[in-house]
Amino acid sequence: MANKILPYNKHLKAMARELRKNMTPAEKLLWEGIRKKSLGLEFHRQVPILNFIVDFYCHEIGLVIEVDGNIHEHNFLEDAERQGKMEAQGLHFLRFTNNEILNNTESVIKIIKSYIRENS
Repeated sequence: MANKILPYNKHLKAMARELRKNMTPAEKLLWEGIRKKSLGLEFHRQVPILNFIVDFYCHEIGLVIEVDGNIHEHNFLEDAERQGKMEAQGLHFLRFTNNEILNNTESVIKIIKSYIRENS
C-alpha cells in the first residue's frame, strides 16, 4: 500500500482546507500527538480520498484515523459504507470517539503506535 496515489475529488480541496482551520477539540488534541512525525511516520489532516475527506491519513502505511463525534452515532451505516469503499482501495482504519481522545489520549496514542509498529 505504501505511497499509492489514491483518486480524490478535486472539488473537496477547499472543504478540506476549511476543515483544517476548524478542527474539533478532539481532533486538535490527537493532531498534537501525531504531527511532525512524532510517531515515526508523517500524518496529514483532513485529506480528500475518493469522494470523502478523512480526518488523518498516513500515506506510508495507508492508515486512516477517524475521530467519531456525536454525528457519527447517527451516520453509522453511511460511515461503514464510506469506510468499505476506502478499504477496497487498500486503506486501513483506526476509529476513536471524541470521548476516547479527550479522556484517554495516552491510550489512543499507544494504540496508534502499536498499529504502526505492527504494520510498517
